[in-house]
This record gives sequence, structure tokens and C-alpha cells, in this order.
Amino acid sequence: MESPVVRPFPTPKSRHDDVPSLGLTRRMRRNRKADWSRRLVRESALTTDDLIWPIFLMDSSEASSPVEWMPGVDRLNIDEAVRRAAEAAALGIPAIAPFPYVDKALRDPTGSEALNTGNLMCRAVRAIKREVPEIGIICDAALDPYTSHGHDGVMEGERVLNDASVQILVGQALALADAGADVIAPSDMMDGRIGAIRTALDGEGHEDVQIMAYAAKYASAFYGPFRDAIGTNATLVGDKRTYQMDPANSDEAIAEVMLDLEEGADMVMIKPGLPYLDVVARVKDHFRVPTLAYQVSGEYAMIMAAANNGWLDGDKAMLESLLAFKRAGADGVLTYFAPRVAKKLKAGA
Repeated sequence: MESPVVRPFPTPKSRHDDVPSLGLTRRMRRNRKADWSRRLVRESALTTDDLIWPIFLMDSSEASSPVEWMPGVDRLNIDEAVRRAAEAAALGIPAIAPFPYVDKALRDPTGSEALNTGNLMCRAVRAIKREVPEIGIICDAALDPYTSHGHDGVMEGERVLNDASVQILVGQALALADAGADVIAPSDMMDGRIGAIRTALDGEGHEDVQIMAYAAKYASAFYGPFRDAIGTNATLVGDKRTYQMDPANSDEAIAEVMLDLEEGADMVMIKPGLPYLDVVARVKDHFRVPTLAYQVSGEYAMIMAAANNGWLDGDKAMLESLLAFKRAGADGVLTYFAPRVAKKLKAGA
């Protein structure tokens, strides 16, 4: 049997040697040859204007308390939340999105504390608006922080009641708007809640309060650290698949967004973010309306865990992940990285 012939790999020749041309008229690497050229032809850009900073509130004399499953993230008392809002404004971040950790003694089956105009959220919104009026405040409308069972609505047995939940969500939205919220962001995924909230806001003189609908919110495994931060991990009974979307569905997201826009949403939200960039792109391409995404707690925790273990360059992974949202068409991103990103961008990252 003859031995196989092994041809030697050709030795690269110098630029002065007679190297046959590949016949390429378009060389894609030309535009990548220098930093100035890469910047000149860059298709997507991330700026501080794209950032919304979610923060967690607690009713405490302590300024802050770390969230165990989210390294670098704290629960804040109202005074500290005001300071963080001032920091966000100084960094050029357009808006913050506060979420409450509600004392378990205040939680009940109907989430009645959500209607209390003196609750933690309302007091925090008033304090922030008083001290940092230039920052936008986006307030979640959902009952899960307030219910003893951890669901986003009221229950009858094991069933979450849609219309009864919407009635309470309307009251919650009005309480937040009265406190000074700029944007109401219903995240509950009950049918018809956008129209009901819009009608109620307009009827109470809040025509200028915007609605950012969590229009396509999936029943995702990526919410665990968030539920730890607001204290619903231990209280949640069952799961949320009867009202949050099936992760397998994309066409359904188009229908959900269409309905929310018809009911009066000013902006729409896709949640989670990175695992659903295809949905972000479809929604933006189809509707051409302000489209946002939420880089949720699980996404943040994964990047931070890998960075803290030395498996990733945390800053580079953070910036690359957020640029992916812009490439997909997102107009803005809720991200726990917001202040860190803003500082990097200001430093010329």
C-alpha cells in the first residue's frame, strides 16, 4: 500500500514576492483596519440615553442591604434611593425603575397594600420626584410583591382571576400616578389591563402619564434572582405559565404587542432580553414603535458570576450584551448594569 502524499503548507511570501492575486474587489477587512474606520462604519451604538436603571426598595433605617443572588446589587431605603436617583441623573441615565421588597406582614391574598397611597413605592416616588425632578420614574404595575401567594393577580383556588386582578391593577396605577410616577409599566400579563389603566389615568387627569406595557413577558427561568430581591421566591405558589407567555412562541408576541398598542400603550417591553432578541427584532420591525427590553436578573447574575470567577472579562461582556439589544432594534434597555455602563461610556469605553 502506497504511503499518502502529504503536501507541505505553503510558506507565506513577502509583499515583494510574486503572489497571485485572489481576484477580490471587495475586501471586508479594509473597513476593520483601524479604530477610526471601525467607528465610522459602526451600525449600532450604545449610549447612556439607552439605559434604565432598575433599583430595589426596602422599608428600613439601614441605607442598603445586599441582594444575595445579584452581586453588586442592593436593596435601598428611601433616602438611599434618592441618592442613587441623583447619581443616575448625574450620569445622564434617563430613568430609574423601582421595585419594592414588601414586608411579609403587609402581604395578603388580594395585594391590598398596592392600593395604599402611603406604601413604600408611593413614598419613594414622592421623595425622588421632590429631590431629583429631572429623572424619569417608571413604576411596575403588578401585584406579586404584595400578594401572600406571589402571583401577579388575585386567585380563586389555583386559578388567577383576570378581570378581578385588572380592577386592582387600575387602583395601583392610579396610586402610583398620584405619587408622581412618569410611566406606569404593567408587567402582570392580564388581558385588557392596558386599556383599563389608560382609561382610568385619563379619567383622573393623568393624560400625560405614559404606559410602557410588558407586552411580551415570558414564563422564564431567568427571573429567580429578581424574586429573591423582592422576596417572592419563598411565597410563590405554583408557577405563572397560565398568564405569562410560553418561551416557545414568537407569533404570539406580535399579537400581544398589537393588542397593547390598540389599548393605548406608548411603549412596549420584551422580557427577558438576551434569550429573546429574535422577539425584540420582530416586534421592532413589525410595529416601528418604541420597543424596550429587560436584561433580567438571571442574565445579570450569569455575567457577574462568570466575571467574578475569572471566566469572562466582565466589562467587555456587559457592554457586548447591551450592544446586542441595540443591534436587535431595542430603543432602550432596563439593566442592573446601568450605572456601571454609564461610567464606562463617559470614560470613553
